[in-house]
Amino acid sequence: MGSLRKPAAMSDPAAMVSELVEIADYISHLRREIAALRANELTHDRIPMAHEELGSVLSATAGATNTIMEAAEAMLALPDGPGYRANVEAAVGTIFEACAFQDITGQRIGKVVEALRQFELRLARFASAVKARDAAGHDPTEAERRERAERLLLNGPQVHGPATAQDDIDALFA
Repeated sequence: MGSLRKPAAMSDPAAMVSELVEIADYISHLRREIAALRANELTHDRIPMAHEELGSVLSATAGATNTIMEAAEAMLALPDGPGYRANVEAAVGTIFEACAFQDITGQRIGKVVEALRQFELRLARFASAVKARDAAGHDPTEAERRERAERLLLNGPQVHGPATAQDDIDALFA
């Protein structure tokens, strides 16, 4: 029977100590990077705040939309005759007031964007620190890319996509 050979590090105590010190340093580095993520802040503060802010945006836009629709319906139902203009002006004033939701929703969405940016920065720093690499992904076929693009088109306006300009929409209704 042949004798078992020990790895070089096992036969050299100094090399073994050096390797253990290197592992300990790496573990310390990982702990510092994990602490820098401030995961508890993200999960207890920022992510719930983002959720709450987006919920408020939904409520504000739904409320404003209902107010605008009701005012428009009221204008359509106004009878011709004396006081018509004053009634239309009152309904238009209500619509203008309801449109103020945009400023508030913009501020709330700004908070969410900032929270997501902080999350992205922290995650990128951590991924860099631990030299994380993504697993090999699936390269979609042209048909799969087209199907995904069609699904995105069904999900509202595009962020930086081929959206219709507001001036064109205004001209359509003018």
